[in-house]
Amino acid sequence: MEGILERYQRYSFEERAVLDPNIGDQANWGDEYGRLKTKLDALQKSQRQLLGEQLDSLTTKELQQLEQQLDSSLKHIRSRKNQLMFDSISELQKKEKLLTDQNGVLQKLMEAEKEKNNALMNAHLREQQNGGSTSLPSTPPSTVPDSMPYLNITHVTRLHQYGKLPPWMLRSVSNR
Repeated sequence: MEGILERYQRYSFEERAVLDPNIGDQANWGDEYGRLKTKLDALQKSQRQLLGEQLDSLTTKELQQLEQQLDSSLKHIRSRKNQLMFDSISELQKKEKLLTDQNGVLQKLMEAEKEKNNALMNAHLREQQNGGSTSLPSTPPSTVPDSMPYLNITHVTRLHQYGKLPPWMLRSVSNR
């Protein structure tokens, strides 16, 4: 008889909950609040213990479990940190290789321009020594805005001796 009454109450409660959802929700709110409150209290206690607070009530076994949990968490944290560092190093190595490649290309361009400038200066000096034109070529190098740093110091000194290079320019070139 008791089983029949229990089934009747359960079915009638479920039928009312289906017909009017607020009745079921209101009935479960108290139970749900109790469960959530208990869970919140347990989580807050656990958090305080992980922070090293309220350890007095713990047994040796519980303290060992807490220590193992902290060690495990620390291993995960270190693993993640190491992974991020390795990823960062890998990215920086890629950037380094890219910059090294770009630097190599730029150095080749500079060497080519330097050779071009030296050839122009040698031609100009030969022309001056043979009594030809006394002015510098009017066409500046196309890729280097200021060709003077790439001149051979001997050529610069010769230009100065012939009066074609001001003394202040000689100082700035020889300091390089």
